Amino acid sequence: MFNVSIIRRSLRAMFCAGVATVMLASCGGGGGTSGSAQNPDATLQSELQAQTNAGVAVANTPAADATAGAPVAGAAAGASVADTAASVAPESMTPYGQTAANYTLSFSEEFDSFNTSRWNDKIWYETGNATKNYTVENGALKIWPQRDASGKFFNRTIDTDGKYYQTYGYFEIEAKLPIGKGTWPAFWLFNHIDNRRPEIDVMEAYAGGGPSSGWSDANMHPTAYAPTVWKDQSVLAGTKTIQTTDLSAGFHKYAVKWEPNKQTFYFDGKEVYSVDVSMGDKMYLMLDLWYGSASGQADDSTPQGKSNSYEVNYVRAWKFN
Repeated sequence: MFNVSIIRRSLRAMFCAGVATVMLASCGGGGGTSGSAQNPDATLQSELQAQTNAGVAVANTPAADATAGAPVAGAAAGASVADTAASVAPESMTPYGQTAANYTLSFSEEFDSFNTSRWNDKIWYETGNATKNYTVENGALKIWPQRDASGKFFNRTIDTDGKYYQTYGYFEIEAKLPIGKGTWPAFWLFNHIDNRRPEIDVMEAYAGGGPSSGWSDANMHPTAYAPTVWKDQSVLAGTKTIQTTDLSAGFHKYAVKWEPNKQTFYFDGKEVYSVDVSMGDKMYLMLDLWYGSASGQADDSTPQGKSNSYEVNYVRAWKFN
């Protein structure tokens, strides 16, 4: 069975070593569809710093996006949209910064409990790890760095593979990121279809990169993240490094509007990147805390335990009307 983790890590190691330059953001260098380095968005950084100084993690009311939605071509599997929506929150749950009339809520996880009818706690090609490094408490999913019985840091993946899929729509989480060497939290849409691996990474961050990498500060706090689109396991459609304030200091919203021929990424309701590419496969939802890539390897300096969690307040998806 194909191991996407090994391929992703191998590719990123190759890119970091200079074998390929079009995917610099995947190994900490930043880059768009052409692979050229990106300049930080000074306006966004300024606004975020102002929010941080004021003690506010998320902007209040960004301008609404009035773009009309496209028809949904996919449907949920395992847990139906109707079953999922039955236990979700009220109609007031709309995509942050978007026009409510353009969307219908299709999936909502507010983490009142860990629902095994919706979520797996390992990726499909792994057997899982018995060491507990995740929980749901106080309305949030928490995944933290932890050594297992053998003394190794291990990946933890929470996903809806076999339980919930969607094609097109708007997908959003609100999360606070962990710190430290090796930490590699992510939120992505993915599927393994025969030998194909379509993938939309809404957020990947690399706190262990350090200040020279452009990913974090000297204390290994994440100060950037990357949205990335892969048409297949080695076919990059686009990526960009988004410079921010400290993403471990508070909660932020990470989102993608996935249209038939375009993916638009949002940070706290503000558009930060878009890719014009056709992605028509249904995909499932993934939240994970892995190690490596541009974040380096976890070591004794990496804070373990619940207090250093990748903490997710909610996961929501909408269809286009």
